[in-house]
Amino acid sequence: MTFGEPGPITGVLFDFHSTLVDQGDPVTWLELAWARAGREGTPVDTLRVDGRDRLAAWVNRIWEHVREVDPDNERDLSPVRHREVYDVLMERVDAVDDELAQALYECLLEPWIPYVDTVPVLTELRRRGVRIALVSNIGIDIRPLLDSAGLTGLLDAVVLSYEAGAVKPAAPIFERALEALGVPAENALMVGDSPHDDAGAALIGIRTLLLPRTSGERHGLDIVLGLVPDPSVDEEPVERLR
Repeated sequence: MTFGEPGPITGVLFDFHSTLVDQGDPVTWLELAWARAGREGTPVDTLRVDGRDRLAAWVNRIWEHVREVDPDNERDLSPVRHREVYDVLMERVDAVDDELAQALYECLLEPWIPYVDTVPVLTELRRRGVRIALVSNIGIDIRPLLDSAGLTGLLDAVVLSYEAGAVKPAAPIFERALEALGVPAENALMVGDSPHDDAGAALIGIRTLLLPRTSGERHGLDIVLGLVPDPSVDEEPVERLR
């Protein structure tokens, strides 16, 4: 398929998890859930350090096992199905009973924190007049987290798969984001981490930037600013640079 000539980027679509936010420390998640479940002491008191670390490592990777029980991504199309799939996966862990599984689910988003370059980059894009959408495959509402993290006011649209009725890499979820922004595909940029999910944007003519998942507080998002024109800077016409 051939698309028209790309124009200046006036709209940016961002993936959420591992693009704008890091899921945080799994030990913190486990400790939060431990307290919420009303358990005495800390996980170390019951499981010892090695047991706590093994359990934290497993729950941190819980969604890596999801294709076995949810190959069609149904969990990202329904909050009910999201919880059902989670419960099936947690049943595989002997150290997690129903009460702790419930607490872990309730705390799922609490350790997620924006990368330190997220807010500055989004703020600068808005200064440049760029429209911004969040596009996420997720079966639960993340708006409370967006509010608490100070991201809501930096976004012009929030497109979640369970509300859109489509999951990346399918075209409809990207098309819904473009419509919400009022930006055509040839003037948009998709930024994500998944060569499977996020690269689906390229199939409908959206330029796509993939940033590998990183460890640490920064994610390298400032590279996006190099792709988006800054109206406050006079650029030499292309003809004069030849």
